Amino acid sequence: MEATATPQGLRRTRHALDRFGDKALYVITGSAAVLTLVIIALIIWKVVEGAWPAINKFGISFVWSATWNPVMEVFGAREFVLGTLLTSFGALLIAAPLSIAIALFLTELAPPSVRSPVGSLIEMLAAVPSVVVGLWGIFVLGPFIRADLGPFLHDYLGWIPLFATTPQQTGVLAAILVLAMMMVPITTSICRELFLTVPRDVKDASIGLGATRWETIRGVIVPFVRGGVVAGITLGLGRALGEAIAVTQVIGNSLRPLHFSLFEPGNSLASQLASSYQSAPTNIEISSLVYLGLILLVITFTTNFVAQRIVHRFEKQTGAR
Repeated sequence: MEATATPQGLRRTRHALDRFGDKALYVITGSAAVLTLVIIALIIWKVVEGAWPAINKFGISFVWSATWNPVMEVFGAREFVLGTLLTSFGALLIAAPLSIAIALFLTELAPPSVRSPVGSLIEMLAAVPSVVVGLWGIFVLGPFIRADLGPFLHDYLGWIPLFATTPQQTGVLAAILVLAMMMVPITTSICRELFLTVPRDVKDASIGLGATRWETIRGVIVPFVRGGVVAGITLGLGRALGEAIAVTQVIGNSLRPLHFSLFEPGNSLASQLASSYQSAPTNIEISSLVYLGLILLVITFTTNFVAQRIVHRFEKQTGAR
């Protein structure tokens, strides 16, 4: 009886040097991630350092104080915070449904001859500089609001405090519309790419079961990518929160208390910082302006954190199903 040959192990052909590329890739990508955290930490540290004199003098009450008086060296951020929230979330209410509708049209309804050129034009709109958008707001949007849109809203909705006063060329409404126009390209591009990821067989199965196109969009396509849609809307909101130049050009830069009417001039954290920092005569005013930047940073981080929690909740619900 012949003896069974003992199987031999495979000869080793890889050495430590062969894996240098894998280790280098790990080090490079890990270093990039750490560098991002370091940069964020340095930004926060520098902003806090610049705002520290104002923090020591005014404390947390700076956030809800309404007075901004450089002569008396008394400063408060309440009107700027309210202006930022009003313009940003007002723009969100306009841009979010508009962006989703445009993305759905381009992916589900538009013929191929329309889909590509319109999509390219919308993506090109995101590359328009903020100062150019602001100039468009001054020379085109502002006169349109004063002569056409404002009187129309005032005549039919003047019983609502938001449209009760006389329309003006610059004001909160102009800032909302400018920010909405700047949010639409970013949010639309993200939503468009998300809708394209929905498997074709899933949509065909829904239609095959008797669902209409609208029912398929509402019950299949949008729920399939709603977490990503929330993230895309949040990204657009982040641009609206931090936009300074275009808002400064159209909002009116008023230091008066924020009025209920959207036709009145207002101000925001970013626009006040952009318009006053270079001409601030005293150190305490400069520090107060940096304090405004710190508040804006907190608002932005909080908004992104809430959006991430919403996205994670949607992902859990999808996984559970």
